[in-house]
Amino acid sequence: MITSLPLEKFLFIDIETVSQSENFQLLTEEWKMLWQEKVFRTLPDGVSVYEYYPQRAGIMAEFAKVICISIGYFRKENNNYQLRIKSIYGDDEGQLLQSFIQTVNQLEAASNKWSFTGHNIKEFDIPFLCRRLLVNNLPIPAYLDFQNMKPWETNLIDTFQYWRFGDYKNFTSLKLLAAALGVPSPKDDIDGSMVGEVYWKEKDLQRIVIYCQKDVVTVANIVLRFKNQPVLKEEQIIFVK
Repeated sequence: MITSLPLEKFLFIDIETVSQSENFQLLTEEWKMLWQEKVFRTLPDGVSVYEYYPQRAGIMAEFAKVICISIGYFRKENNNYQLRIKSIYGDDEGQLLQSFIQTVNQLEAASNKWSFTGHNIKEFDIPFLCRRLLVNNLPIPAYLDFQNMKPWETNLIDTFQYWRFGDYKNFTSLKLLAAALGVPSPKDDIDGSMVGEVYWKEKDLQRIVIYCQKDVVTVANIVLRFKNQPVLKEEQIIFVK
């Protein structure tokens, strides 16, 4: 599907998430107990539930929140393609999710033939967004409700799944896939394990937004490589407010 889909039909997406609280001690007694029950069977040897919270809570939808969603799409200008990127971010997750849905609704109204595209979005980004929509008392739009779609109705392209070619033994990170395909790496500042600290300790949300945007650019370049096309030049990447 990647090779046959026109570039204009890819809707690239990447999210950044952090724990609901800065540390375990700030949780209520009820949520402390829930956290212990959640991680009881997966807790590494020598690591306490207190230490494990800042390490893993940010990727568990029940204990986390979305702080940034970056969206990218190709647009043809003067016979050349541009990748336009818009980021929605903030501390108020409910408002952020509403803005995201409004943005995608506008795209859906213009054309419903696009496909969400990202790395590992089938198992992380999309399910995470759906769970957090429900937590925030927001409806799940039809275009995100993949569990009620037939396989051929799913508008989702996952570069992680595509790279597997039917092999389910290994996980390939975005950084590794980019390196293997000769795509410039996005990890020149922070990595996913640092997002929580940058958010809670450094209070630098803009730094996280830039990191998220770089991942979108990387996935777009990987799609171009899958289609045997040259990667984007810097002047082809446009950031939209």
